[in-house]
This record gives sequence, structure tokens and C-alpha cells, in this order.
Amino acid sequence: MTSTTFMRRGIVPVMVRMIFLGLVLATASGCGVLPSTVNDPLQLYTLTPKTTFEGTLPKVDWQLVVELPNAAAGLDTSRVALSRSPYTIEYYSNATWTDNAPAMIQTLLIESFESTRSIVAVGREVIGLRPDFILQTDLREFQAVYEENAAVPTVWVRMNAKLVEMPERRIIASQTFERRVAASGRSFENVIEAFDTALGGVIKQIVLFTLTTPPASLQGDA
Repeated sequence: MTSTTFMRRGIVPVMVRMIFLGLVLATASGCGVLPSTVNDPLQLYTLTPKTTFEGTLPKVDWQLVVELPNAAAGLDTSRVALSRSPYTIEYYSNATWTDNAPAMIQTLLIESFESTRSIVAVGREVIGLRPDFILQTDLREFQAVYEENAAVPTVWVRMNAKLVEMPERRIIASQTFERRVAASGRSFENVIEAFDTALGGVIKQIVLFTLTTPPASLQGDA
């Protein structure tokens, strides 16, 4: 059968259309036509600063800079971390913090210090404070831990805090604080509430540690 016969019977146009359709589909898949799950919006979560403190905190006249917490790569992220074994870090899908965890915690620490109304000035180093002390922290644990046979995860927050006296840059105190809080239920909102409670407990301890550590001669008379 000749090519002219194919053309008369409309076979070639049909074949061309089929080839064209195949190329379109291949190109679309190659360019990344996204599945619906990828297009699902991410839920953004944040935690709260602490505004109430037990007991009477000392009034201090010195200035404090709160440095960005140090964290390992697995925690230096905006993703919400979980662990199902001592050797792995994973992340919840479709949920992130509003900022990288260290930056979010730095903000919460500063706001918590401010809420005490016990300190003259506190802030980040970038605002140009000339501090009497610097608070350096390491974020060592900040994840929901799924232990074997546990009905709900336990959020584990652990931070080390070092108080550095300026201008000598001398560490005058160092202490590690941690708190574990079991989620009140299986929902992700319950997990976020456990993060808020656990981190809040650690932040309160760090604020108390910072305001009460400097020698008495510096309390209220920098």
C-alpha cells in the first residue's frame, strides 16, 4: 500500500496525532506535573513565650544579648522533628515551624526575658547592644520521641546554656536543662501542645538561671 493510500484513508494524520499526544504526555511528566499531595498547603506552627514565673525574680541593671542557639543539622530546620529510634531523625509531613527551630527559640527566649520586666535590656547581637553578658545556648534535643509500645509520643527538649561575661568573654556558668512531656492525645495538635509545654519549661529554667547567676555585686548595680 502506497503512502498516497495512507494519506487518503486518514491513517497518517491519526498516527501524527497519537505521536503528538504521546510527546505532550511525556513532556508533562518530565516537567513535573505535581500530584495533589504536593500541592496540599503546609500548616505553619509556632510556640509561645513564657509570661509567668514562679517566685520573685531579681531586678538587674545589666544588658544581655541572646545569641542564636547552636544546633546540629537535623534540628537546624523549620521542619518538625520526630524520632522512632535513638539513631534516626525524621520529620512530620505537611507541617513546619514558622522559622528554623533555633531562630524561633531565640525569639521566644528574648520575649520571655522581656516579659519578666526584671532586666534593663535584652536583644539579639545584630541590634547593636553593648552587653554586660551574652547567653549562648546549644539546642541538643527538640523532637517528638515515639517509644516502643507507647500510646502517644513524648516531646523531648534539652538545651545547654552558658553565661558569658563581657568584655572578657569569660564563661561564668554553664548548665543543661531538659524536659520531657507526653502528648495528651494522638493528634498532631496534641504533639504541638507538648512541644510548647516542654520548651516553655526549659525556657523558664534558662531565664531563672541567667538572672540569678551573676554575682550579687552585679544584681541591680551593674
